Amino acid sequence: MTGVPMGAGPLHSAAGRATGISSSAQVRAVLGPTNTGKTHLAIERMLAHASGIIGFPLRLLARENYDRMVARKGAGAVALITGEEKIIPPNARWFSCTVEAMPLDRRVAFVAVDEIQLCADPDRGHIFTDRLLHARGQVETMFLGADTIRPLLRRLVPGIEIDHRPRLSHLAHTGATKLTRLPPRSAIVAFSAAEVYAIAELIRRRRGGCAIVMGQLSPRTRNAQVALYQDKEVDYLVATDAIGMGLNMDVNHVAFASLSKFDGTRMRPLTPAEIAQVAGRAGRGLRDGTFGTTGMCRPLSEEVAEAVEEHRFDPLTRLSWRNSELDFSSPDALLSSLGRSPPLPELTAGHEASDVLALASLAANPEIRALARSRAATRLLWESCQIPDFRKLGDESHIRLCARVFSYVMRDGRVPPAWMEGQIAAFLRPEGTIDSLMHRLSGIRVCAYIAARPDWLRNAQYWQDRTREAENQLSDALHEQLTARFVDRRAATLIRRLDEGGADDLLSAVTAQGEVLVEGHAVGRIAGLDLLAEGIDVPDRRLLMRAARRAVRTEIPRRVHVLAHAPDSCFDFAEDGRHLTWEGVNVARLRRGHQLLHPRIEVLDNPLLDNVQRERIRERLAEWLGRHVREVFAPLFAAQAAMPDDPTLRGVVHRLMEGAGLTPLERHEERSRGLRGHLGRLGIRIGQLALFMPALMKPRGMRLRAILTCAHMETEIPDLPAPGRISVPHDLLPAPFMDRMGWMRAGPVRIRVDIAEKLITELTRQTRQHPVPLSHALASRLSIRRDAIQAVLKGLDIHVRPPRPMPPEQFGPPAPTMLVGRLRRKGSSGASGPVSGRHSRRQEGAHGHGSAGDVQVVARRPAIREDHPFAALAVLRDRRA
Repeated sequence: MTGVPMGAGPLHSAAGRATGISSSAQVRAVLGPTNTGKTHLAIERMLAHASGIIGFPLRLLARENYDRMVARKGAGAVALITGEEKIIPPNARWFSCTVEAMPLDRRVAFVAVDEIQLCADPDRGHIFTDRLLHARGQVETMFLGADTIRPLLRRLVPGIEIDHRPRLSHLAHTGATKLTRLPPRSAIVAFSAAEVYAIAELIRRRRGGCAIVMGQLSPRTRNAQVALYQDKEVDYLVATDAIGMGLNMDVNHVAFASLSKFDGTRMRPLTPAEIAQVAGRAGRGLRDGTFGTTGMCRPLSEEVAEAVEEHRFDPLTRLSWRNSELDFSSPDALLSSLGRSPPLPELTAGHEASDVLALASLAANPEIRALARSRAATRLLWESCQIPDFRKLGDESHIRLCARVFSYVMRDGRVPPAWMEGQIAAFLRPEGTIDSLMHRLSGIRVCAYIAARPDWLRNAQYWQDRTREAENQLSDALHEQLTARFVDRRAATLIRRLDEGGADDLLSAVTAQGEVLVEGHAVGRIAGLDLLAEGIDVPDRRLLMRAARRAVRTEIPRRVHVLAHAPDSCFDFAEDGRHLTWEGVNVARLRRGHQLLHPRIEVLDNPLLDNVQRERIRERLAEWLGRHVREVFAPLFAAQAAMPDDPTLRGVVHRLMEGAGLTPLERHEERSRGLRGHLGRLGIRIGQLALFMPALMKPRGMRLRAILTCAHMETEIPDLPAPGRISVPHDLLPAPFMDRMGWMRAGPVRIRVDIAEKLITELTRQTRQHPVPLSHALASRLSIRRDAIQAVLKGLDIHVRPPRPMPPEQFGPPAPTMLVGRLRRKGSSGASGPVSGRHSRRQEGAHGHGSAGDVQVVARRPAIREDHPFAALAVLRDRRA
């Protein structure tokens, strides 16, 4: 943006040489690092003169120092002129301005420009260079800035007096520090909105909150955020490098979260001078400050750190320049004059500014060229192109806005009120996210710039008030959003108390709802028998929780008493199956006991409980668990109580008790018809694969068996097959667990034992007299693929005879696959056991000895499970064989 103050008339390059400036007028430069009192000196000098103008690099600074000057001289004597604000009392004598908006057509005794080293900035530097070359006070002119511009000042401003002012305090490098370990009163500097938000969110969670300062904020929002920090409601400030330009705050330490920035065209590393400009915000007056890096930022090199500490930087070699003696005879002539080459080797062309780009685009528009036929029209076109692009949308919307304003003023003499009202109404929506509010504030700033031009609008004062009111509403909404998102006053207060004196003097209490209060702030709640912190995630959490535990020492005995007398409905198993819960909160875990049905209960570690309380809890949970197991496995306990005094039956029931209602059978075990009858009356079924109780194969019994089995095996409970599943892949879960749960291996799958036994019984009955065709419906019945059915039946020892190929001379439908029956095992008996010897002999007679269809019955050694008591003897048997 270039310098035409709204309503102040055109800016002439020779304004500084206007009539009335004494040839003996003093031109001074006050150079030095930050915290040298340069700005304070300039304001004091200006107010000592009869009149003066001072230009600042930021609207925020202009507003801040305007308020300081008003406090000294009164509102009627001080004016504020920025791109968006214009407050000029009739008798104003002293002006606080942005550098772009300095009214250089006014004759004043004193002129000053702050941060004059920005002459080297490739984007805005040409404005500062123009002020350096042409802005002069009638009595005194003062340039303030870094010492790096000293050599160029001597060459470009002959006779200038240069004063060097040392820093009032020492600046020391402290190296890298973790974000969570930064000391209070620190400023964390990042170079993008995303970085600022991420760091601010972490500071809120770990240290209670922070203030936000970014260049896009309005003065009202920025002041409100800084007030949070200055009033010590928060101890941390997260900002962009906007804090590097003269914003004075009580910062003790500056931490860089990044050492590179996007300069509008590319990402580039910060120069040592830029690092020093920002780091110099640490320390104020005579108080020393420190700086370093934090987060993922690489550490500063020793050379750079030393240069910042000693304020030694390479001098500037060139300043940005753009011609200010413009030719308004036509748009093409104007563009040509703007592109004129620098007249001195110390000057160089900067980046092409947005106003020149807008002018080049509009100058190529036939409609605009038709309007811009005079010098006045071309000047108006240039002034329209200088409307700042605050929104930076990256499209042509801003150029279209400039064209619309130019067309309105050229055709109608003024911008229509309806258009202005529509623009303001589109942005005046104080709801939404932080980013949307900042975007709307940028739009209002554009409206404010237009409203500050009385030659463009009728009743300009009304529109200035209207845009100021809109900006204030959006600023307040943005401040509320920033505070709500990044400030936790409760946590910040507690952390400050901890930093000051530890936790011993903090007042704490517990409400009837179980909420734990420390210093009147909720820091957690009692869940079950444990204290849970909520919303406090700070390094001093241990101290804070120590204060909270003092409050719960009287609450825990009461809760233990309530637990000991709670009804059974208050207890349950946790979702993981390994823990027991009271009122939905884990209080104990299951451990391996001496029997599957009697696991050991271990109360969870809890520093709030003593040994007596732990034992009371364990006894109450053991009482509930025992009742629950007897309730779910009621048929098993009923069978145990009703069994006759028969050693064989007692052994069978004992095995069932060991397996929680189910135990796999070995293939060699006898199955007598009389034993089967006794067990059937007790609700026990002895099948070909397992001994089990069908009543305990329902989901509730299966779930409890899984919990007890995993506790006994000391493993985590896996995801069980869904209720209603008949078959699952054989490798879905570990084999020992699946065996104990009653999922029996059948080739590539496992089938639930009750379904498998029912299938074996049914197929044995069908094939008792003769083989039968294999039904394809078996696959859907078992929920398996059709091509896997033969492998599954083979896994159940059910013989399947494939069809014989038909001789070549015969024709007809192919023979079906036949179910022959279950293979007989030596030593097996029982009505529902393997096929009878008569049936087997019939098969041999039918096929002939040694024929392809012959069923050879081979006595196999019985398989012994690894966990069987006689597994070791089986190893010796195999070696002997």
